[in-house]
Amino acid sequence: MATAAGDDAEIVLPPEDVEIPLAVDTKPSRPVRSARYFYRIENNRLVDCPDEEAQIFVYIAPTIDDESELQELYNIDYHTLQSSLDPDELSRLEFETDHAALIFKRPKSFCADDNFLLKLTSTGVFLYEEQLVIVMPDDAPLFEGRVPFQVQSIHDVILRLLYQSTLHFEGHLKAINMLSDSLERRISTSLENRYLLNMFALEKSLVYIVNSISSNGALLERLRSSAERLGFDRDQTGIIEDMIIENKQCYRRAEIHTQVIGGLMDARASIVSHNLNQLIKKFTIWTVAIMLANLVIGIFSMNVDLPLPEDHSWWPFLLINMLALGTAGLVFWIWRVKKW
Repeated sequence: MATAAGDDAEIVLPPEDVEIPLAVDTKPSRPVRSARYFYRIENNRLVDCPDEEAQIFVYIAPTIDDESELQELYNIDYHTLQSSLDPDELSRLEFETDHAALIFKRPKSFCADDNFLLKLTSTGVFLYEEQLVIVMPDDAPLFEGRVPFQVQSIHDVILRLLYQSTLHFEGHLKAINMLSDSLERRISTSLENRYLLNMFALEKSLVYIVNSISSNGALLERLRSSAERLGFDRDQTGIIEDMIIENKQCYRRAEIHTQVIGGLMDARASIVSHNLNQLIKKFTIWTVAIMLANLVIGIFSMNVDLPLPEDHSWWPFLLINMLALGTAGLVFWIWRVKKW
């Protein structure tokens, strides 16, 4: 998404539509490839490491073999694993025999193929006693950007993922606000429905964003109530409470954007219709002016000789042309005086 709030996601605009100061990439989206990443915590930082030394295992777009390995090696339930890859799954927290499973929502990077529709996806986090397994359906920047706390344990990694998800949502809201402002300027002079359809796409995106933020808020509340069971200490519980407040503010902003965009959609549609009616009115006045000029010429043209070289009478021809131009000018004068 754009570097508006989280500095992690990237917003990509369609090449011929809106011009706003965001990171732009007009390349079409490419299919996601399966990948694995391994990290360990070292000096309050996450560093790459071999899999045998890793504390954090990240699976990107797992294949069938990867899913079988996750089920056998980490004892992850098949339904829970599929939920972490399902973009329509709601956030939730579940406790298993040897681990806890968290499913949370996050925004996807926006590309030109999406046509102003900001999509969402899910991420699965599986917390073990000394390991953390993260399953994602797409390759997205996980640990980029800054957070207001140090990462000293795998529990802090979970908090970092949830915090960055909220930042991404805030960045999407800022981008939607900028996109809607730019589209409104285009709609004010537009005679087609293209920009109006883009506004409908933004409104649809906001509905899903509001639902996802609310779902993440419920997950944070459940996380706070189960903090001791999950192994979070007092400081980490305080961070969860701060994240709950931040998520509520983000949810309120999303609601405001939804109300503003949704409440003015009828007015924007009326503007496009009004612009088209104004153009039709201008063309109608031009047509009336030309028709009156043609009427004058049509009445007298059969009874007036052309000003050929052998003829010496020019005034009938000139008079008829002046009458034709005068009738057309009269129409335009009335149009200006009456302010039609």
